[in-house]
Amino acid sequence: MDFVRPSEDLYTPHNMLNCDKVSSNDDEEEVQRVPYPRRNQGQMFAIADKMLGGGRVNIMCEDGKSRMGRIPGKLKKRMWIREGDLLIVKPWSFQDEKADIEYRYTRTQISYLKRSNSIPNSLDIF
Repeated sequence: MDFVRPSEDLYTPHNMLNCDKVSSNDDEEEVQRVPYPRRNQGQMFAIADKMLGGGRVNIMCEDGKSRMGRIPGKLKKRMWIREGDLLIVKPWSFQDEKADIEYRYTRTQISYLKRSNSIPNSLDIF
């Protein structure tokens, strides 16, 4: 039995998986989603003022209150928080002077939020 090679038109790039080229356009930027605070769940923007140690941060929230923020265990190792970072926090319902830190924005995400005027004027230090 002889091996019959299929015709060459089956091997055109539109019929084959091209595994070495993921994107042929180098000018195109990758779309990145930026999370916003969920207002209906009580989340808001905040800025990290001072690191207190032990997974605690003094934060300034967009409502003008200074709170003690708690970094949950799932964020401690994955995402390091420094002074001046923009955060999403959720104040505690039973103790208003404390809050949980939900998310930390990167510098690129902060610049996007600033361009789209999403950061409140009370926190606009960027």
